[in-house]
Amino acid sequence: MSYTTRIAWEALRFVDGTALTGSYQTLGGPLLNPSYICKIVNNSTALVTVSINGTTDIDVVPGNSFWLYDEGKGSDAYKIALPQGTQFYIKGTAAPVIPGVSQNIYLVTQYILAQ
Repeated sequence: MSYTTRIAWEALRFVDGTALTGSYQTLGGPLLNPSYICKIVNNSTALVTVSINGTTDIDVVPGNSFWLYDEGKGSDAYKIALPQGTQFYIKGTAAPVIPGVSQNIYLVTQYILAQ
């Protein structure tokens, strides 16, 4: 079987959960490519609220959990994606510093390579 559609990953984005301020902060830079799979991993102990405009809450990520959006799932796979340029924002109360324990919040995104 020969595959003609290929995926790639953008660089991992993250924010240190101990640096949360209670106001929205950018989670890395805007998407460089349309994203068909997007995941936020919250390794911190903080409850994190997510936005894509820095104003409206769209989701939450409890401490030590993640959420995954698979926009490419279904019969019309790869026709739905988060647009290039989408900026993710997060807010929450700073997680406590625990020596030797990562409190990072990560954004992972995949996109379809042009053929």
